[in-house]
Parts: sequence; C-alpha cells; structure tokens
Amino acid sequence: MPAKNFHVRQAAVSALHAWAQGHDYAESLIERHAQRRKLTSPDRGLLQAILFGVLRHRRLLDHWIGKLRDGKLDPETRDVLRVGLCQLLILNLPDHAAVNETVEAGKANVRNLINAVLRRATTSRKRLLDEVADLPPAVVHSHPDWLFNRWRAAFGKANALALMEWNNQPAGTFFRLNPLVGAPLSGAPAAAGVSPLSSNTPAAPLPGTPVANAPNFFQLEGPLPTALLAAGAIYIQDPATRHAVELLDPQPGEHILDACAAPGGKAFLIAAALGSAANLVCTDSNEKRLPRLRDNLTRLHAADATIAVHDWTQPAPPAWHGAFDGILLDVPCSNTGVVRRRVDVRWRLQAPDIEALVRTQRLILENALPCLKPGGRLVYSTCSLEHAENLGQIAAFLAAHPSLTLHSTRDALPFRDHTDGAFAARIGS
Repeated sequence: MPAKNFHVRQAAVSALHAWAQGHDYAESLIERHAQRRKLTSPDRGLLQAILFGVLRHRRLLDHWIGKLRDGKLDPETRDVLRVGLCQLLILNLPDHAAVNETVEAGKANVRNLINAVLRRATTSRKRLLDEVADLPPAVVHSHPDWLFNRWRAAFGKANALALMEWNNQPAGTFFRLNPLVGAPLSGAPAAAGVSPLSSNTPAAPLPGTPVANAPNFFQLEGPLPTALLAAGAIYIQDPATRHAVELLDPQPGEHILDACAAPGGKAFLIAAALGSAANLVCTDSNEKRLPRLRDNLTRLHAADATIAVHDWTQPAPPAWHGAFDGILLDVPCSNTGVVRRRVDVRWRLQAPDIEALVRTQRLILENALPCLKPGGRLVYSTCSLEHAENLGQIAAFLAAHPSLTLHSTRDALPFRDHTDGAFAARIGS
C-alpha cells in the first residue's frame, strides 16, 4: 500500500517537472495539483511548503545531492531527491515520513537509490548543515551568481546577503481596508458619504495588526477571513503597493487611467481615493486577465470603472489623447522586489531579460504620455530593484522630454523596509 501522504509528495514531484518545462508558475501549479488530487487543506499546505521550499533552496539542495550521490541523475529522480532533502534538511519533517513517503513517489527502478540517498542524509545531517557556512553565499541562499553579484554591486555585500535571506522566508500576508464599503469592521471608520454594506450586518473584529506608516494596511493574523474577502471589505495587498497611488494622488472628479491594471490592486486604491470608480479607466494588454480584473473591481465596489484591452507598446487610441488628469503605469518588470512571494523568479529571470524589459517599459511610457491633459501627471512604477528599470529608466525618459520634470520618487527595499520591493516616480510638466 502506498504511504498515506504519498500523493502529496507525488504532486510535488509532478509540479516540479511541469515547472521545469516552463508550463506554469509555482502558485498556479499548487492550485492545479491540489485540485487534481482533491487534497485536504492541510495536505495542500504541505504541498505548498514542499514546492516553495524546493524552489527557494534549489541550489543548496543540488549541492547536497552532489555530496550524497556520485554520478548523473535523470531529472525526475533529481526532483524526488530535492523533495526528500527539502523535508529532511529544510522543513525538518519527521525522518520516517520524509524518507518512506518520498521513496514511494519515485519510479520503481530507482526507489532503492532514492532510499539510500535519503537515509544517508539522515545520518549525515549534522555534517551537511555544519558545512553550509563554508559555501559561497549564492549557494547557501540559492540564488544565481549573476543576481547576487548584481545586488552586491548595487547595495553592498551585507544588504545583498540580507536580501537573499529575506527572499527565502515565507511571505507575510497583508490586507487593506476598503473605504468604499463603509465600516464592516469594528474599529474601522466609515468613509464619508459611503453606507455600510448592510445595516443588519454586525461589524467584524479586525483580523490583523496595523502596519506602521501605512494607513489602512494590516498584517493578517490567523486564517484568511473569507467572508470579508468575498464582501470586498478587505483586499490582500502588500503595503509597498501604496507608494505609486499615493504619488499619483487621485482627487475626486479627476479622470484617471490605470494602464496596466490587472489584477486590480492599485486600481482599487485609485477608486478609493476618488470616492468611486466612475472616472477610472483600467486597461491591460492581455484580454484573458480582464475577467479577473472585472471580478475584483466588482467585489471591491468599484464596478463603475471602464475596462478595456490595450497593449501600451502600441499607440493609444486617439480618443484617449489628452483625456486624463493622472496616469498610472505599473509596468511589466523583472519582479526582483517580490522574489519572496514569486519564489521561482530567481530561476526564470536572466540578465538579458532586464534589458528587454527596459525597452518595453520605454515604449509604454512613450505611448501613454500623449494621453495626459496639459498639467497632468504620470506615475511610473515597478516592483523591481533594478536601477535600469527605475531611476535609470526615468532619467533616460526625461532626457528625451526636456519639458517634463521629475517631481518625486519613492522606493521600498525589502532589507530596509520589510515590505515587498517597489519603485515609483511622479513626472509632469
């Protein structure tokens, strides 16, 4: 008989194989494999812990595999060993479960090999862990050498190490109150002119603690409050997202464009600042993302927003020229500020990708600029830590448009601010 949780380990191995083939992102694979195997909530949590653990520590796990096993391994067997060693040496799960149930996830002809390697790991655990201190930093923290070297040059060695350590920790969950629904939470003030969801609905206690210097943001404590999420009373969102919208400073009555809006987190912040979404236009280049954007805005009581598909690497429709008081460009970027949340970014991203992204970002800037009203302002934002995508991009854009001025910038650095990484710049005439 297969071990009780064999299907969880098998799901992890299958998900790793699909990920290596480039079929999907880690977060999507967890959901897909959990549904396919009808995993319980605890088993889904175990699947996520294993898959994220392997991706966060992949390079260190491969180092340990090399110490425990001579010779080549086929990709599937290597994935099985990664799953087993992650449980033994990273997650500290009980030896019998980590070994026996992982062995069952391998093909019959390699189970003896998998069993031998994992049992060797249990007897060599102290030596393997003690030797980690002598390994190169990028191996210890499982980041590509080029990325560590880039961060060391930009931020210094100590901060680069702190950033890699941050990236390997489970991400906290934060939420923002939605002022568009009144005061469905006890202790949350109602927005002016907005009625509560229902006079018969009692106020619920706040399910988190306030985040310093981030009004209306809270760190979640306990399980996800599904009823509040479904009602649109709160939205899961990192405090770093506020910087771009605060720089944009939407005012009631203004016409605002959120040009790269899906899935809608910043659009919701804009609508909250405007008091409604009636004068908000939200676009995205991928039509397949629009239903999720529409659903999110509807749930968050911002359904009045105009939603359209548009690829901003192409010129804007003439009807939008000179139409907006403010434009938010939350552009596609390298995601180097959110590696903690998007655990596979470090392995998918290559240095040439950043150069290509810079070119795309510049096209978006150029094509959005004509849509500003005279005297309007544009906020450019990323979740990147890269100078070329941030200040470097803005400096080059301003050099080509001497009539524009950089009014202000904000950034968030994970090792300094303990939030996601972010950059935002406000420019205007």
